[in-house]
Amino acid sequence: MTTTTGTSMAPDPVQVAVEQELTDTVVASFKNTPDERLKTLMESLTRHLHSFIREVRLTEEEWDAAINFLTACGHITDDKRQEFILLSDIFGASMQTVAVNNPTHGNATEATVFGPFFTEDAPEIPNGGDIAGGATGQPCWVEGTITTTEGKPVPGARIEVWEADDEGFYDAQYSDGRIAGRAHLFADENGQYSFWGLTPTPYPIPHDGPVGKLLAAVNRSPVRASHLHFMVTAPGQRTLVTHIFVDGDPQIAIGDSVFGVKDSLIKKFIEQKPGTPTPNSRDLAGQPWARTRFDIVLAPEAGNIPKSHD
Repeated sequence: MTTTTGTSMAPDPVQVAVEQELTDTVVASFKNTPDERLKTLMESLTRHLHSFIREVRLTEEEWDAAINFLTACGHITDDKRQEFILLSDIFGASMQTVAVNNPTHGNATEATVFGPFFTEDAPEIPNGGDIAGGATGQPCWVEGTITTTEGKPVPGARIEVWEADDEGFYDAQYSDGRIAGRAHLFADENGQYSFWGLTPTPYPIPHDGPVGKLLAAVNRSPVRASHLHFMVTAPGQRTLVTHIFVDGDPQIAIGDSVFGVKDSLIKKFIEQKPGTPTPNSRDLAGQPWARTRFDIVLAPEAGNIPKSHD
């Protein structure tokens, strides 16, 4: 990916006026939009887009390269791969949207990016079940309790979990239709949950397409820090989409390619020697395994926030 150098000379006052007039004209074109929110979005987008073009003095060659890049993103996108989500992720736009829509609320667990590999068809497992479904990797016991910000258990909370195998691939990236490394389960009457998963390992986001070429052009790594995805839902509580990350993973210091790491989400994954008794007497045939704890605190839905938190 190459660009040409735009002019660095500041435009004269007449040129500034010409450019501002165009911006004003385009903004005014949305004045009759019946949906007020859409009107606000389009007007603000226009102002910011025009401001960017004017600030960097965008060349026509650069404009053409951008159009070709976006076209390529569209061509590679299908029902299993969403290149535009990857593009949003690597610009931090996904994380910024998460931040805007998940304001801090007391001790509630922090949210992070959704990612492109969630699916609706994850099988249900019981507490203590295994999400691996044949995915390869080191077995890992995950447990915790789901509570409200007031410390009350959330019985029956639905927990969706998904992760990559130790080759760095999600099931959706394979062509054989497998469902592995994902499942859903429900917290028990005390808000407690547990399951067997895989110890997360670093992996690159798909970088064989236009987003990967962009990362290479700016000398950025496509690698994500090791993580396990969660989505937790319960009546009256704000849906939580988050990950947990592996304490000691060198990639955290290097940088997560989609800016998803938060200190509060870094957890210790404690290695267990072969033969160490497992929590539910699972026979691991002498394999080493790991365990971690992730206690989840759900924020209330906007309509359920007590006045003291307004």
